[in-house]
Amino acid sequence: MNRQDRANAVDQEMMTRLLPHAALLALGRWWNDNSARYATGTAGAHTVRYTPSRWAPITPWPAALVQPTHNGDAQVSRAEVTSIVGDALWRGAFREALVATYVWGKGKRGTPGGSGPATLGRILAVEGLNAALATAVTALSDYGAREAYSTLHHRVPGLGPSFFTKFLYFTGKALPSTHGPGPLPLILDRVLSQRLRSLAAAVGRETGHDPDGSVAAWVWADWNWSPHRYDVYLSFMHEAARQVAGTGGWPPEAPDLLEYALFNAAWE
Repeated sequence: MNRQDRANAVDQEMMTRLLPHAALLALGRWWNDNSARYATGTAGAHTVRYTPSRWAPITPWPAALVQPTHNGDAQVSRAEVTSIVGDALWRGAFREALVATYVWGKGKRGTPGGSGPATLGRILAVEGLNAALATAVTALSDYGAREAYSTLHHRVPGLGPSFFTKFLYFTGKALPSTHGPGPLPLILDRVLSQRLRSLAAAVGRETGHDPDGSVAAWVWADWNWSPHRYDVYLSFMHEAARQVAGTGGWPPEAPDLLEYALFNAAWE
């Protein structure tokens, strides 16, 4: 059995087992602390603080975000970003939609001249960016999340999966309908990949498919996940969201709430 066969075997076993007891306990503790706030999901409840003035060099700047001339911090929710992205997509302002999702993703980590604004500025200057984002939106609408991911994978210098999956996530929320197969996109970043790596390593040890965790470390690396790996992630998260909802209290069909909870609730 080669490495890919072993990875496939672990993936299949993970889909059968889903979240282990320790993870469910950690998520239960997180839910006890946060259920009042997130009873209806992440949309309006999950807000991110950012400092508009730190993004002053960035254009195009979405009008619905607090303007960079503002002194002090501001905050924006997932629902507000979805609205901004929806309006931008309707106008064909794909770069503006990317700015909204990128600023939300960086939050307070964006510093003047730092990795946030400086990196975003370089991304916005890439020739063909608008076309690449437009292609991803069309792919998501017509063919689904995996194909949309494929169109952006290794496509735009500086724009890696941790941030372009944020663009895809909010695009999926903003589009009136998607006709492609499979689940809607979710955010996948280094922290979430580490959570899945921990699950895969445990399953690999218990089944003998990956005794030393090397396969888990390969497929759930810190970045640059393949389109296949993203598809595996989405399938797992949507099934696990149904598993968690079945434990009581959690909103049904809320995989983005599980994504947010797993980001914040470690069980290792």
